[in-house]
This record gives sequence, C-alpha cells and structure tokens, in this order.
Amino acid sequence: MKRASRFDTLLTGLLPGILVPVVTFFVILATRYDRDFGRLIVEFQQMGILSKIVSLSVIPNLLLFFVFTWLNMNNSAKGVIFATFIVAFVMLILKFS
Repeated sequence: MKRASRFDTLLTGLLPGILVPVVTFFVILATRYDRDFGRLIVEFQQMGILSKIVSLSVIPNLLLFFVFTWLNMNNSAKGVIFATFIVAFVMLILKFS
C-alpha cells in the first residue's frame, strides 16, 4: 500500500491522461487513413470533423480513470479528470476556430 501512495499524485494521472488521447488519436488516423498526418489533419479541420475525432480519442481516459479509482489512487484519478478537461478545451478551440 505504501508503494501505491507514492505514485498517487496529480502528475501521475495528468501525464497518462494527456498521452493516452494523443496516442489514441494517432492510432485512429494510422489505422483508418493512409495519407500524410499533417495533410489529413488540415482536411479534417476544413471538413469540421477534427473536433469529433479528438473527442473520440478521450474515451480511453475513462478506463484509465476507473483503473486509478479501483487502485484507490484518487489523486491520480483527479489528474486524469483534469487532463480530460484540458483535451476538451482543446477540442472546443478546434471546433470554433
């Protein structure tokens, strides 16, 4: 139990909470489309669907949140929630720009 409390920090939840959606976003693009990432992102922004793909990439954070909750790492779970709000803010910027 002592080891789990050492890793129960906001940063421990924030870092994977940011990295998991980014990795998921690129996995979605790599498995679904076979074009250049930069050009694909610009095309999605022009079509207005980039914010939708970004919002879908946050879904694995739910699993991450539950894992931290089941391990009684509440501060890390708060970090995942904070990271999800950051990604949601980025999604809103993309949607209205």
